[in-house]
Amino acid sequence: MSKKPILVVMAAGMGSRYGGLKQIDPVGNQGEAILDYSLYDAHEAGFDTAVIIIKEAIREDFMNTVGKRLEKCPMEIRYAYQELEKLPEGFTVPQERVKPWGTCHAVLCAKEVIGDAPFAVINSDDYYGKSAFRVIYEALEKAADGEKYDYCMVGYLLGNTVTEHGSVARGVCQTDRRGYLTAIAERTRIETWEGGIHYTEDGGATWHDVPADAVVSMNMWGYTPSFLREVEARFPAFLRKALAENPAKAEFFLPLAVEQLLEEDKATVKVLSSPDKWYGVTYAADKPVVVAALKRMTAEGLYPDGLWK
Repeated sequence: MSKKPILVVMAAGMGSRYGGLKQIDPVGNQGEAILDYSLYDAHEAGFDTAVIIIKEAIREDFMNTVGKRLEKCPMEIRYAYQELEKLPEGFTVPQERVKPWGTCHAVLCAKEVIGDAPFAVINSDDYYGKSAFRVIYEALEKAADGEKYDYCMVGYLLGNTVTEHGSVARGVCQTDRRGYLTAIAERTRIETWEGGIHYTEDGGATWHDVPADAVVSMNMWGYTPSFLREVEARFPAFLRKALAENPAKAEFFLPLAVEQLLEEDKATVKVLSSPDKWYGVTYAADKPVVVAALKRMTAEGLYPDGLWK
C-alpha cells in the first residue's frame, strides 16, 4: 500500500460487566489508561496516526482525561463518534435499543477519518504488548489486494488471555498449513478451572476442554480500505435481520464480516503471532493484575514512568 497504516481504536463500549468506563480508567504510574500504552507501543512500531472512536455521551469525560494527556502524544489523533442513529437511509433505531450496533458499525462510523489508508483495529481496554503492533504494522505496510483482499490479524495463545475472575468470550482460530485463517469458532463462555481451560455452549450443563495453546482472536485486525466498502455494503442486510430477530441486542462484529468474506472466497487473512501476554479489564477484579503488570514493565524499562512528557 502507498499510504502509511493507521491505527483505529474502538473506545465507545459501555463496559457493563466492568461497572464503569474502562476506556479512561487509570492503570499506569501517572494515571495512564490502557489506551495510552497501546498508542505508545503503536508509535514505536511505526504508526503516526490514530483514530479513536468514542460516543458523544462520554466525550467530555474522555477529553478531560485521556484526550488531555494525548495532547502531548507525538501521533496525529483523530476522533470519530459511534452513535446508534448513524444508520443507512431507511433504517431507524428501535425504541428498546441501547447497545451499540457492534464493532463493524464502529469502524463504519470512522470511515471518513480513516480515508483510504490500510488500518489496524484494536480495543481501547486491551493491552496487546509491543510485538503485536510491530508485526501488524509490518504486514499492513506490505498489504496489497489482488484477486483476493489482503487482511491479517494477530493471534494470541488462549492461556495468555484468560482471567481468573469470570468467563470470557474468545474467537478460537483455525488456520491452514500456511498460517492463513480458515474459520473462527466463537466461544462466548470460556473459563479457567483446576484442570485447565474449558467452555460451555449450553449454560454450563456440559463443558469442553480447550488447550491453552489454542490461537484466539483478541480483536486486533489489519485491513486494506476494501474492508470498509465491504462492511458498508453488508450492514443493511445485517440490520434487516437484526431488527426482525433481535432488535435490542444484535451486533455486527468484525469476525462475522471476516467469516463472510472467507466463506465467499473474497479475502485471505494471515494469522500473525504474538508471544506477549494479553491483559484486559473485563471485570473490575482484573484491574489490580493490569496495574501490577504495567508497574513491573515500567520498572524493567519497557516504558518510561510517565508516557507523555
